[in-house]
This record gives sequence, structure tokens and C-alpha cells, in this order.
Amino acid sequence: MLPRRASPEPKIDATNVVVFMERGTKLPGVKNILAALVLCSVPARAAAQEDLPQADEIIQSVEDWVRDNLDDNALEELGIDKGRVQQFLTELQRRFQGAYVYDLGALRETASNVLPVLQQFDETRPLAVWLQTRLDYFDIAEELRRDAQVAPDKPAPNPSPQLERSVWVRELEKRPLPPPAADYVPRLKRIFAAEKLPAEMVWLAEVESSFNPAARSPAGAVGLFQLMPATARALHLSLRPEDERLQTEKSARAAARHLRRLYERYNDWRLALAAYNAGETRVDQLLNQSRARTFDAIAARLPSETQMYVPKIEATLRKREGLALSELKLPGATQVSPQ
Repeated sequence: MLPRRASPEPKIDATNVVVFMERGTKLPGVKNILAALVLCSVPARAAAQEDLPQADEIIQSVEDWVRDNLDDNALEELGIDKGRVQQFLTELQRRFQGAYVYDLGALRETASNVLPVLQQFDETRPLAVWLQTRLDYFDIAEELRRDAQVAPDKPAPNPSPQLERSVWVRELEKRPLPPPAADYVPRLKRIFAAEKLPAEMVWLAEVESSFNPAARSPAGAVGLFQLMPATARALHLSLRPEDERLQTEKSARAAARHLRRLYERYNDWRLALAAYNAGETRVDQLLNQSRARTFDAIAARLPSETQMYVPKIEATLRKREGLALSELKLPGATQVSPQ
């Protein structure tokens, strides 16, 4: 049980959220606190401001997640204030959905410190699985920021997709297999092949959940392949009384069908993966606004999570299978996707 002790009301920012979680200080007006945190966080570069999600939307998303997944009485007994959890998740979601990659690096220390807290308790362990799978996003963002010598008062352009791809290849060069992979990969490959998707694409599950079906994101994505509720329903998965996203075969078939449809729509693996992560609407809007046809042409305006996600999948595929995305094709296809 975490200790609860009185302390003066502290200033709220992204760097001391862990302290808030570990203290029992009551903060007035959780919604006002969340709004203040969103508005006072590190600003994105000017060119990316229009891409930032609205504060109210993120607050509502996080509040919904906390309400659905965290038990008030249990957290109170554990000494964790729900408002502190909301604060951290709000800032985390904001930076993932904002378009400025370097902003993620500022959450590196906070994320590393909050992870052990989340791992201690059943109520927060699914979130811990999700967060641990993404800790390397913060590491890579900070590495890129240092290499670019980004000054706080002079935001630099986002790193190029080519640079991110090379950094991810280096990052994953010596990474061991997640322990569950040996059991899951053969089964998932059979399912993906049966759904007429390249079997090698099962490594999507390493990037999404480290092959842990318990993973649950603050936005509501669940399972090995992190399917959102609306996507799951569209793919005919039931969420109640049992959540079929937690079932290996059903979630894998749904994810494979979804990714296959996205590839058939865009005829480009990078765009298909970007749409899997950020949504088709976001990808379509950027393609239309930029009059572009490739991921690289729109990458800098995609959510920072997506800018990291696509090259991480590419690097994972190269590490685990020795293949490039351009070498993958749908079963029965005669041409590879344009890259």
C-alpha cells in the first residue's frame, strides 16, 4: 500500500505527476486540474498546433477510461488518487496524439517512474502492459531530440521518416524476443495466412502489446492487436458480456481482416499501418490536404505515436523475419506494394 501523507498543494506539471500519485493530497476540481495540466504542458512547434487534439476531448477520453477500468474503493485502499492517474494519462495521450515527436521525450522519466506503480495493482496492470510496450517511444524521441540539438525556445522540424527508420533498426538490433512470442507466433501466423494476409505481419502484436492480451490503452484499445471498441464492433467482435478482443483467435482474425482491408484500400503498407494506428479519417485528410500518396509525405503531421509506430513495425519485421515491408504482398498478388 502506498503511503498517504499530507503536503502543500503542489504545482502541476508533467514532471511531478508521479509525486502526485504517491501522495494523498486532495486536489480541488479534478476536471479543472486536468484542463490546467493540458494547457500548461510543453507546447508543440507552431506548425503542428492545428494538429493538436482538443483538451476537452482528451480529458473526456481519459475520464471514460478511468471510470470504466479503475475501481474507486480499490484505489483508495491502495493510496492512489484517481485524479493523479488521470493527470498522467491526459498528458500522455495529448503528446501521443500531438504531431511533435520531440515532445514525447519529456515524458521519458515520468513514464519510467510511474510504470512500477501501475504494475503493482490488478486494477492498473493492463495499463502498465500497454505503457511498458511503448517506453522505447520516449527513449527514441529523447535520442532524436538530443541529436537534433533542439532548443526549448526554438522548436526544430520533426525527424524525417528515413532517420526514424534507421534509429529504430539500431534500437531493435539486439532486442530479445518477448517471452510469449514463442507460443503465440506460430498460432497467429496460421490465422493471418488463413485470412490472406502475409503471415509475417503477426509481429504487429509485438509492437502493440508485446504479445500480452491483457494490454489496455487509455483510449480503450484492448488485446494483442489493440483494437478500439468501434473497430472491434465493426469487425463483429462482441464486447459484452465477454470482451472478445481478449480471445487470441477472434482478435487475430479481426485484426488481420482489418489490416488486409486497409492495405487493399491504400495499396501501401506504411499507409495501411498508419491508418491502423491513427485511423483512416486522419490519414485520408492528410493525404488530401497534402495532395500526396505516400506515408513519408504526410508523416510529419501524423500523431507522434504514429510517426514512431510505423517505422518501429518496419524495424521489428526486419529484426524478426529479415524482411522489408516492400517485400510483403498479399497471398495471390503479383506485385509488391509501392514504397
